[in-house]
Amino acid sequence: MTTTVTPPAAAVAPAQATDGRRVRAVLALALFEARDVLRQVVFLSFLVVYVATAVWQMYAGHPGWHELTGHEGMADYPALQDADRATQSSALLIGAALFLCANRAVLRSRRRGTDQHFDVLVMEPWRRTLAHALSVVPFAVFTGLFGAVRLGWAALRPGAVGHGSPAELLVAPLTVLLCGVAGVLLARLIPSSFAAPILAVVVYVAVLDFLVLADDAHWSRWLSPVVTETGGDPLPSDLVGRPAGWHALYLAGLTAVLLCAALLRGGGRSARIKAATALALAATATGIAGQSPGPSAGLRAARATVSTHPESVESCAVRGATTYCALPEWTGRTADWAKATDRVRSLARGDAAARPLTVRQRVEARYGLDGDATYDPLTTPGAVTVGTRWGGNRVPEFSVGLASVLVAGTEKAGGKLCDGRVVTVMWLALGAGADPLGDLRAVRLDDSTEGGAYVLTPTSGLMMSAGQTEVVKALLRRPRAEAAARVGDHWTELTTPGVSTARVAALLGVPAAGLGGEAGNSCQG
Repeated sequence: MTTTVTPPAAAVAPAQATDGRRVRAVLALALFEARDVLRQVVFLSFLVVYVATAVWQMYAGHPGWHELTGHEGMADYPALQDADRATQSSALLIGAALFLCANRAVLRSRRRGTDQHFDVLVMEPWRRTLAHALSVVPFAVFTGLFGAVRLGWAALRPGAVGHGSPAELLVAPLTVLLCGVAGVLLARLIPSSFAAPILAVVVYVAVLDFLVLADDAHWSRWLSPVVTETGGDPLPSDLVGRPAGWHALYLAGLTAVLLCAALLRGGGRSARIKAATALALAATATGIAGQSPGPSAGLRAARATVSTHPESVESCAVRGATTYCALPEWTGRTADWAKATDRVRSLARGDAAARPLTVRQRVEARYGLDGDATYDPLTTPGAVTVGTRWGGNRVPEFSVGLASVLVAGTEKAGGKLCDGRVVTVMWLALGAGADPLGDLRAVRLDDSTEGGAYVLTPTSGLMMSAGQTEVVKALLRRPRAEAAARVGDHWTELTTPGVSTARVAALLGVPAAGLGGEAGNSCQG
């Protein structure tokens, strides 16, 4: 039996084509590859997680969510200068998926043994490389538009404050584009399907080690595509101080550098590609130089001023016996503060019901966006602290702080309460709420309604003993009118310094079982 072996076809010189036809061919291939990505299980899985997480976060401020949970959360009161950054981290999911999918797409012909057939096509290898890179663009555009929708949704909420940054919104789509182009470049440098996941792990470990060696310096953190700065309370927009514009330029330049490297690796040696490479390198270097310096002296001075002397930049409005002083972007929130204040005042009796108060907004800006915000209690009589966050647990925490001032006179004195007046404070703070026992759990550090616990306020908080917890729970379970009448009848004694928890329980008609150790006025009880 004779076997005839057909030699491989000789390479045929590509046919001549006009620039217009070449461009259309590149775009057609890019569109084909983009559609192919949509059929990849990896990408679809990551996309579902990305969209579902974002939709859940958006829906958290919808009225339907309030009906399910029974209360408003902090998502109902977004600071747009924080909401724009919230679109960035989740974009890494899309970026990681595209890194893998783009890499596999470039290597498809090698896996299937069809590389030699490309030699007879009009499209040069570097143009095919460009098409693979362009296939990522639709997903970057989608990420950018989706981020804009998320920010717009947050801006439409009645409790929204501040201003978003277009440069911050650009980070997510640029990150997606960067990851996809990196996958294409890796395929041209290392034609192996196993290289992408291995390199991803190596890069992740290398970045962590680099940040440790750089001592988490400002310049080193901003070399990462996404720079998350969270933990602190929202700052005024003009004090955020993030070099978002420079960072967007850095990401765009770096993406272009990787693309040009892939084109050069694919055989593109034209003057335009070389010029684009030089321009991309210059843009990347400029972005790095712009984003590397830390906060300027002027920004540090402005942050110190708003932290130590907020009254110098606040505007105040008087509502009844209370003056509300807010930072410029938060003036619209005074109505929400007033609602909480009126609820607490509605349960107060004696001169406390109409005592002049000043609700002053405070923010700790000296340590940046990721600094842990703590506030010393104010010593000015009638002064009450409110932060830049609102909604959720922040509302009952503010109410506890305000009630302690009504009972003790100042925040500092309120933080030192340990006698039976703690019961009065907690009743004033929570008694008029829609879910008093739920609010009691929310303001306690241990998230429980049993035993003693630390009670959170905007400043130093206060301690609540096990006996006081039982008295407060019994009081909150009673009909509001009945409990309010009891408190009103004995207001003077309930707010007298040194009154014991056992005496308060007796005045309110609460069983005194288990309060034997709290019959005195010692703070140990």
